[in-house]
Amino acid sequence: MSQLKQPYDIAIIGGGMVGISLALLLAQQKRWKVLVLESQSIHQGEIPQYSPSFDARSTALSWSSRCIFEKLGVWQKIQQHAQSIATIHVSDRGHMGLTRLQAQEAGVEALGYVVENSWLGSVLMQQLAQTDIELIGDAKIQAIQPKADSMQLTATLETQEVEINTRLLVVADGADSSSAKLLGIQPQKKDYGHSAIIANLSLEAAHQAIAYERFTDQGPMALLPLADYKNTPRSALVWTQPNHQAQELMATDDSTFINQLQARFGDRLGQFSQVGERISYPLTQTLSEEQVRRRLVIAGNAAHSLHPVAGQGFNLSLRDMESLVNGLARQPMDTDVGALETLLSYQDQRTQDQRNTLLFTNGLSKLFGLSSPAVALGRNSGLLMMDLVPSLRNQFAHFGMGTQQSGADYV
Repeated sequence: MSQLKQPYDIAIIGGGMVGISLALLLAQQKRWKVLVLESQSIHQGEIPQYSPSFDARSTALSWSSRCIFEKLGVWQKIQQHAQSIATIHVSDRGHMGLTRLQAQEAGVEALGYVVENSWLGSVLMQQLAQTDIELIGDAKIQAIQPKADSMQLTATLETQEVEINTRLLVVADGADSSSAKLLGIQPQKKDYGHSAIIANLSLEAAHQAIAYERFTDQGPMALLPLADYKNTPRSALVWTQPNHQAQELMATDDSTFINQLQARFGDRLGQFSQVGERISYPLTQTLSEEQVRRRLVIAGNAAHSLHPVAGQGFNLSLRDMESLVNGLARQPMDTDVGALETLLSYQDQRTQDQRNTLLFTNGLSKLFGLSSPAVALGRNSGLLMMDLVPSLRNQFAHFGMGTQQSGADYV
């Protein structure tokens, strides 16, 4: 195709938020020829437009993600439609233990932000259009073949089959990646036996920038503050339930669903007056068997998809991508961008953060999913202790913000 300007230094399979964020980080270096291949249609020059909607899906961004987007020069625009989180209220249904994490106590403006995906995607795509990064849609990857000095992709672009050569390939096409499987890399899967129900809610009371993490005997639920819609306060619901109970809830009418949710959550936000479109999906942890090879990086959900209990998935991936680009940029100009030594160094740097985040999310889902009296007593004692000891709250807050591992880089 005429728009291909190969060979490329770096090709990215996947034009979602992780892939586009990586492309923007690479563009800042002004050092490599980069191509992004996306399976969905992208018309030349078209930039997705933000269209406010009650049902818009959203992403929770940590403080570390804000710092990365600030470095990319896009945060000021993202913030126009971002709802800050000033407080995280953590409680265990039916027990006394609770704690509150405060942005002011952690020394930051906000513990995190909730942004509608359509707005975040629009901002990132507008920024990408100002770079020389090539973005091609309708790309179907048919084969990937390692060569001596490149990775060779066979792809169908629109209706034409082409071969693309790149010195480094980044696979970021989501969990259960088809591109990783073409390379013989399989995901390790763990079925949680639960499903997440996602929906937006209208609130009687203003959320006051408070995010609620409510743990119940059936699974955790989160209510994240959203920007008002037509002067009505909203929160984004993530409600985890055993698979069969999630199916039953999805089959109920709105009134019954709201009543059952109200009974599980309580009345801290008053009465829920409206629930939007409900979406349910089974929860499965996936981890790639490998994350790097010579000339290859597996990234985003293709590398690790996590339980949504703490909203860490995208934020962890964004930290991965920043670390990858920083590691590549530290190499001399004549260094092969796909050199195994450089990629192994990147993997070593990311191992601790990835492992800790995985243990953190798994630990929360397990700890608050057990209903025995002894376990309930232990976890509620822990919540009460955290509420009494500021240093424990601060440590917990900084882990959630993604600042514990990288320290001064994000504070």
